[in-house]
Order: sequence, then structure tokens, then C-alpha cells
Amino acid sequence: MSALRVGVLAYPGCFASEVFGVPDLLTMAGHIAGPDGPGYQVAIVSPRRRVTASGGARLDVGPLREVDVLVVPGFELLLDADLDERLGALGPEIAAIRAQFAAGTAVVSLCVGAFLLAEAGLLDGRRATTSWLQADALARRRPAVDVRPEELVVTDTGVTTTAAFSAMYDFALDLIRRHGGPRVARATARLALVDDARTSQTPYVDARLLPQPGHAFSERVMRHLDQHLADRYDLSALAAAFGVSTRTLLRRFSAETGRTPLAHLQSSRVRRARHLLETTDRTVAAVASSVGYRDPGTFTVLFTRHTGRSPSAYRADLRRRRKTGAT
Repeated sequence: MSALRVGVLAYPGCFASEVFGVPDLLTMAGHIAGPDGPGYQVAIVSPRRRVTASGGARLDVGPLREVDVLVVPGFELLLDADLDERLGALGPEIAAIRAQFAAGTAVVSLCVGAFLLAEAGLLDGRRATTSWLQADALARRRPAVDVRPEELVVTDTGVTTTAAFSAMYDFALDLIRRHGGPRVARATARLALVDDARTSQTPYVDARLLPQPGHAFSERVMRHLDQHLADRYDLSALAAAFGVSTRTLLRRFSAETGRTPLAHLQSSRVRRARHLLETTDRTVAAVASSVGYRDPGTFTVLFTRHTGRSPSAYRADLRRRRKTGAT
């Protein structure tokens, strides 16, 4: 049996681990199968000359080429993300997916990479899956797709989609099983400590992480506040940004969250300040300014109320614990 040509489509912001996860498992399978067994020729490809993946990881990529299987990794997709903007920036990749499939290539998406396949028109009229957390979003965005949120791996006439993140290994083991046989797949799973008996993502669903119905307004307000963390809080301007009166804004926000927009903003500012105190050497005044407080004294009062310690004491305690842990 000839070597299977596998291309992994890298693109800006894709999960770096999903770029390399499938190739790494295929490499293990190749070693287990031995020199006389079927092998895999894997390439990281892109329509771009340079690609920076999640976490700022820079990937070495080659040009698009003819392959037997094209793997499309996922990317960070928050529940409140602007998908139109995100996918609109990936036009070259979507066009490449469409062209590869038209040329007879089997196309596979990992996790929310399914949204790229859907945008390329590959999922209309087909069964598909994706992360359980984003399955409803995919179904709403593409009503012609038969979304199966409970499935780990779904293959429908040349197009394969997988569930969240680690389901890339379920797909890879299935590929190894079909290309190299059940013995090689089973041995690869044992070597990599990968579960090869999973059949559904349903046991992993955490309802607490699913978006709650009726909270859309407060979520949009919170997202706006978090994106303008250092701006002066102006209730009138905030209400105007959402086309409502200040009274309506406060009433609707409180009904959905049980608190005020200002309370949310203050919590977000403290959370950001804690991160800066933990990870930088900025002065307390500089941290205060970066989260919207020109007066360090006001910031200190707020921070102390939320954490029980002043910013300086918080940083000192953290450094003391780190030093103790190191020794």
C-alpha cells in the first residue's frame, strides 16, 4: 500500500496543537507498522507565506499541493465572537478548501474547523459534527447542515468532521485503522495513551458552559465593557451605544445578571489588574492606569475590597509563595 499523502491547512490563529496532533499520531503509527507497512507523507500547507498560530507560534508552511486528505484544524472561538469577521479574514483558506475538495481530496475538519468547511459550502446537505459547545451556533449559521452534536467523528461522502479538540485523535486512529489496519491503530492508541473506545461526546457536555437563553443583552453589554476596560465609565454613553435609556439599561442588565454594569466593569478591572500584578513588573500606578483609574488611591480601595489585600500586598504575597515553592 502506498503512502497516504496528508496535508494540514495552517492559517492565522489556528490551534497549533491541532496542526501537529494528527501528524504526530501518524508518525507513531508509521513506526509501529514498520518499513513494510503503509506510511504517511504529511505536510503543513497554506495559501500564505507566513502563518502565526494560536499563542503566537510561528509555523513553517509549504505551498498548497495535491494530497489525499486535507486536515483543517480549529481555532479559538468564543461564544460571543464575531464569526463573520473571523471567517471573512480567512478567505484564502476557504477558497483552498473548496478547490481541494473539487479536485477529489477528502477534507477533514477538527473541532470548530467545521465552520471553515461550512463556509466553503462543503457541509450543506451533509451530516456533520463539531464541538458540543458550538454545535448550536453551526446549526443556526448553516441550516442546511445536519449537525450531530453527540458524535465524535462524522464522515459523509468525502467530508469528515470531528468533535472538540482531542477528537482529532479519534479521527487519526480511525484513519490509521482504515489505512494500516486495526492492529496498528490499537498499538498506536496504547503507545500514545489515547482512548480508542470512545463513541460519543455527550458524556463531556457541561451545561453550565452553554449560553443561557435570555442573556443576550447583558452579554453584549459585558463584552462592550470588557473591550473598553480602560475607558471612563459613562452610563449615559453606554446606554446610547445600545439604543436604550439608562433606566432600561440598568433594569435589563440587572434582570439578567443580578448586578449593575458598573459592578461587572469593576470585577473585570480587578481581574485584569491581578493578571498584570502577577505577570509584569509595572508599578501599581501603571497597573491602575491600564485598567481605567488615574487615581491609584481609588484603585487601591477597589482592589482591596475585591481581594482583601492591597495591590502591593497582593504582589508581595505572590512573590513570597513563589519563592517558598521554589525552595
